[in-house]
Amino acid sequence: MLNVRVTGVLVEDDALLLLDQDTDTGRSWSLPGGKVEHGETLAEALVREMREETGVEVEPGRLLYVCDHLPGGGTHVVHITFEVRRVGGTVGDILPGADTRPIRGVEFVKIGDLPSLGFTGRFVDLIRAGFPGAGSYMGLKSNIGL
Repeated sequence: MLNVRVTGVLVEDDALLLLDQDTDTGRSWSLPGGKVEHGETLAEALVREMREETGVEVEPGRLLYVCDHLPGGGTHVVHITFEVRRVGGTVGDILPGADTRPIRGVEFVKIGDLPSLGFTGRFVDLIRAGFPGAGSYMGLKSNIGL
């Protein structure tokens, strides 16, 4: 089974917008985003997911990377991650029940604090460097440090 998931990278004041939510990788913090629904464009799905999960209205920007996640059980998830810019909304004004995994919180986390939340140095380096090679296929999700 192939699923397509979009995620957004919103960096403001040297901090990344994250969700406190269980993931299938064991981390409890993740990038906001979700499944692309039938009939949605990638941009529509990203705007909807960001609004539902974070309360923030965004405008999709650069394609940062495409990667594969193979969690097992015959599932294959293609992650398509975009840089986004905030154009409105209120951080934390989430849509209750919009996600299958409960969201415990939404907050901007300082980039230097990401490793303490389970993100690797590789991911931190990519953010700080502005995602060199943006728009590239990165292979497995682990190649990005996620």
